[in-house]
Amino acid sequence: MNDDGIVGDLIRITQPGSGKLAELHDRLTVAAQRDGLLDIAYRTVDSPVGPLLLAATERGLVRVAYAREDHDSVLQHLADAVSPRILNAPARLDTAARELDEYFARRRRSFDLPLDWRLAAGFRGTVLHHLPEISYGQTASYAAVAALAGSPKAVRAVGTACAKNPLPVVVPCHRVVRSDGAMGGYLGGAEAKRLLLDLEAAA
Repeated sequence: MNDDGIVGDLIRITQPGSGKLAELHDRLTVAAQRDGLLDIAYRTVDSPVGPLLLAATERGLVRVAYAREDHDSVLQHLADAVSPRILNAPARLDTAARELDEYFARRRRSFDLPLDWRLAAGFRGTVLHHLPEISYGQTASYAAVAALAGSPKAVRAVGTACAKNPLPVVVPCHRVVRSDGAMGGYLGGAEAKRLLLDLEAAA
């Protein structure tokens, strides 16, 4: 079997570890990036809202996922929707990890990351593109976001867009709340949404 075949077989199943396995993983990572075979790099980072899975293509950050979303399922969806050539290659996510650390430490109010929007098409994508317009420490109602997105009656669709946001935290769907001031749902769970809103309010 040639090198491409080995990379093709192992790129999704090899995880960094110790000894020879770690060495093999490092070699595969270098070979995959050198030969243009690494379509999606991923890593996990610890955060106050639990472990977050970060995934990036060459275009930019494509996915941020909470543990409750099941990281294995998220990786499988990325393999199906984007490319099966996925590898745990933390270096591509160094900047994203650093900016998230700064955000959780209240040293960053906005993210300066290239984003790959391919998982957010149509009206959902339109909604998500408008969310960074909600200032740090502020909130907006689902109705206000619907108006911002050009469809004032599409309040439920805004809720769906937020619930399926592939880039939570970075694209701040946690700042969207109900018109009565109640938090509303959140894909990371109510506790995570409250923590993010409290973190921003206290900065």
